[in-house]
Amino acid sequence: MKSIVSLLVVATLLSTVTLKAQEKFNWKEMDEFHTVLSATFHPSQGGDLAPLKSRSSELADKAIAWQKSKVPGGLNKKEIKSSLKKLTSASKELHRLVKNNTSDEMLKQKLSSLHDIFHAIKDKYDKKGDM
Repeated sequence: MKSIVSLLVVATLLSTVTLKAQEKFNWKEMDEFHTVLSATFHPSQGGDLAPLKSRSSELADKAIAWQKSKVPGGLNKKEIKSSLKKLTSASKELHRLVKNNTSDEMLKQKLSSLHDIFHAIKDKYDKKGDM
């Protein structure tokens, strides 16, 4: 009987750990934003701003969706929401700059700043499982 109880306890603990690990990778809106950001940021590093210019509206839309999404457990909700607000504002500004034919150098600077904001949020998300 003790071995059955012990097995149940171990199974419960393992399933809890598994669920927490799965939860860590389930922030769909973050992943969707990251997909568009990667497709625009990395080409810009080589001087190709065409992807940014064609997808700036999508980038802003993905930021808005991410900001509206539920913050996963284990994170400081107030801090993350504040960072997402900053990310959304920066994404909208970047789209506005693209529409206004702002210089490529300024676009690269703003996109780099947006990339930094993204990674600040993602780093906190990635570390939440380490706590």
